[in-house]
Amino acid sequence: MYKRVLGLAVAAWLTGVTSATVALAEEVVIGVLYPLSGPVAQVGKDAVSAVNTAVQIINEEHDLDMPLAKGAGLTGLAGAKIRVVVGDHQGKPDVGQGEAERMVNQEKVHAMFGAYYSSVTAAASQVTERAGIPWVNGESTSPKLTTRGFKYFFRVTPHDGEFTQLMFEFADDFQKKMGQKLGSVAIMHEDTLWGADSGRVQNEMATAKGYRVLEKIAYRAKTTSLTSEVQRLKSADADMFLPSSYTSDAVLFLRTAKELDFNPKLLVAQNAGYTDPSFLESMGKDAEGVITRSPFNTDLAKRIPLIGKVNELFKKNSGGRDLSDVPARAFTGFIALAEAINRAGSTDPEKIRQALTETNIPANQLIVPYKGIKFGADGQNELTRGILMQVQNGKYCTVYPFEFAACELKYPMPTWAEKAKM
Repeated sequence: MYKRVLGLAVAAWLTGVTSATVALAEEVVIGVLYPLSGPVAQVGKDAVSAVNTAVQIINEEHDLDMPLAKGAGLTGLAGAKIRVVVGDHQGKPDVGQGEAERMVNQEKVHAMFGAYYSSVTAAASQVTERAGIPWVNGESTSPKLTTRGFKYFFRVTPHDGEFTQLMFEFADDFQKKMGQKLGSVAIMHEDTLWGADSGRVQNEMATAKGYRVLEKIAYRAKTTSLTSEVQRLKSADADMFLPSSYTSDAVLFLRTAKELDFNPKLLVAQNAGYTDPSFLESMGKDAEGVITRSPFNTDLAKRIPLIGKVNELFKKNSGGRDLSDVPARAFTGFIALAEAINRAGSTDPEKIRQALTETNIPANQLIVPYKGIKFGADGQNELTRGILMQVQNGKYCTVYPFEFAACELKYPMPTWAEKAKM
């Protein structure tokens, strides 16, 4: 132990970090909060696998052109290692808040990361804001999360306002490219913070752009029936259907749509359940033609070589599963947090917060197609960018922006009668 501290002290002298700081920072503890049980447990488990992959890259040495890969450990803290403490919030805000309190008060975490569900992120990050502990979020998309005036909260992913903007940019470009008129939309969303925000933003943007909103339906999250909602959607027969649902609800919707023979011509989903790998596993060919927004798809590897290299490491941590939307964003967000801690050269929360405000990671060091990572005064990444992907032949294929497309868009999406013949 004496030799270890002495070595750290020498390294600290060389890097300008005090030996007292280094002695306290042989280990950087980060709390990680995700749903590891409940209807989206697989998403949470994949996100944790992505965090573990990031920790592996940081703590060991890897030949990757990305932050913190070249050396072992955090060089700004004399090689200190990262240790994560993982908690399960079960998709419940009160549980997430309790877990955040446990991590701050008992685990003495230096920073927090997570938590997928926007409602849980909103509740739990109040704990860290009061405690003055930085929280970095990789994948929660409620726009309100970065309008609360919080000082210690930072979000790397695009939010639903930005993703919705992408959807309507697609609608404009689609009409020019396909020669098809899209004059009406139908909106359906679950009723938690994320879904309500998503539906509100879509409604506002559709109205501002001159689309007729034929239906705007809010339903109870984790409902057991969507029959009346699907009947209303079928009667409306909008040109474009915009759902915001977590996994179990997305599966229920498609099964109900099949039962009632509702055939939307263009289904453009707000991510979440529609990008959960278990969604495709559950729905098989019934998911054909579904479009969802996303900041990531593995077919972008042709343009972003880092994806393939990181994916190989991820598969070792995930039991052979490939990277998908949420784990890719979780990986990216965690790297951003660790990179800031490294530049801070300290586990002091205020120094980490200051380093986060100065983050400037270029696009060529990321596995997602963002233009980079640079936080605005509100803690939102200002350099985000998304894609749309469509389920084709049982896989997600990037179809928009058209210059990023790996497949031609299929329109209209196959009817249930056509899917039965596949």
